[in-house]
Amino acid sequence: MAGPNSDHALLAKHYALSAKVSSMTDALELPAVLDLVAAHGLLEAFTARRGQVLTVEAGAVQRLGAQCLQILLAARAAWAADGLELRLENPSPEFSAALELMGVTPDGLAHHALTQDKELAA
Repeated sequence: MAGPNSDHALLAKHYALSAKVSSMTDALELPAVLDLVAAHGLLEAFTARRGQVLTVEAGAVQRLGAQCLQILLAARAAWAADGLELRLENPSPEFSAALELMGVTPDGLAHHALTQDKELAA
């Protein structure tokens, strides 16, 4: 029987395998299910990538829970505080619908550092 620790190990392995690093940006591919079990691994994945431009690929997401949404919103705030770009790419229809149900838009999770810096300077 798989326990919580094995679930966390599987999620950590998923995030480690799905990280695609290039010289300019890092990418994080979200799993199909973002629920309470996935929250710890998601937080660790963002924490490991803090301080660099990040693209979050949300095309595989089928379910999004409030706990993982909180982590996504906290990541957006952290990237904004750092003045770095956080992109959300290819949100699945289910991901977008879950966001809308909880009062958030896909654009609300992204931070476009260059655009906002130019607006602040104007």
